[in-house]
Amino acid sequence: MGGMRIALLGTRGIPAHYGGFETFAEELATRLVERGHTVTVYCRARREDSSFRGVHLQYLPTIRHKYFDTIAHTGVSTLDLMRRRYDAVLYCNAANALFTVLPRILGMPTALNVDGLERHRKKWNSVAKAWYLLSEWLSTWCPSAIVTDAKQIETYYRERYGKDSTFIPYGAEVVKVTGMETPCRLGLTPQRYVLYVSRMEPENNALLVRQAFERVKTEMKLAIIGDAPYAAEYIRQVKNTSDPRILIPGAIYGDGYHQLQSHCFVYVQATEVGGTHPALVEAMGHGALVLYLDNPENREVAGNAGVPFTADTLTQQLQWAVCLSRAEREVWGQKAQARASQRYSWDAVTSAYEALLADLQSKRDSK
Repeated sequence: MGGMRIALLGTRGIPAHYGGFETFAEELATRLVERGHTVTVYCRARREDSSFRGVHLQYLPTIRHKYFDTIAHTGVSTLDLMRRRYDAVLYCNAANALFTVLPRILGMPTALNVDGLERHRKKWNSVAKAWYLLSEWLSTWCPSAIVTDAKQIETYYRERYGKDSTFIPYGAEVVKVTGMETPCRLGLTPQRYVLYVSRMEPENNALLVRQAFERVKTEMKLAIIGDAPYAAEYIRQVKNTSDPRILIPGAIYGDGYHQLQSHCFVYVQATEVGGTHPALVEAMGHGALVLYLDNPENREVAGNAGVPFTADTLTQQLQWAVCLSRAEREVWGQKAQARASQRYSWDAVTSAYEALLADLQSKRDSK
């Protein structure tokens, strides 16, 4: 397979310092470069470096506003890439669907990873939810191809819009990180803490997790890891606790994040909205005992390698989990790693995207 010139946009950029799409962009782009492709990732926050592990970083401005940040930056990025020549363009986030048709006009095929059903997030007002609903429909004809990262989302687009998509899941490294510097720096003893990681937005339920843990009888600690740029009031509510067992240090990325997942006793996934949640896949890959909010998307990922809960049963399930022996907990961790290894490999994810983009390029060239 010859090397392609590929652009990736719709994220905050790389290296990853925010969330799942950024980690996805970093893992995918760097692997594509290793396979001989030339990759450009469009970024919002300017850094001194013009490249990262062989990936070209294109910095462009945006509007720093809850409702305009993503689409403003993607719009500017689309105008920029139209001045260049790429063999294929990969967009992230269904909100950007409208822009995907523009490169196609100039002969550049586009794929769009639609993520989850963003219009269900509580943070959006009625106008934003209407835009996401419109964008779902635009996603069915503006890009050359749709990518869904969860079977539930694939089924949704087929049943609601009669549109087939390419299913490519999120990836994870299947390994336990040996370093313990970050847990120790936070005052956490390995295998003696509960971990929650997510953007601190209402539908991710950090407040539910904190309140449920406060009722659990244990000497273990709870580490709530995450932040969000436009959720100051909700974050204030989450942090409003007098329980000395609870730590809320903010967002942690990179090796420190992987250390926390590798050495926790219990990992809690409490997200309501979205497709495949990166933190859940990564926690499984690191061998965590996973408790997950019981919904179709989380159930699809964790399956019988995790333990479901509802808002009413979270305290009960946490109490059960922290009372397990090390040996019992290890059995759950091994099941989680085995499932992650079978279903969520970054190399397999990269191969799937590489094949999709090459197919789109081939169809363009054959016309």
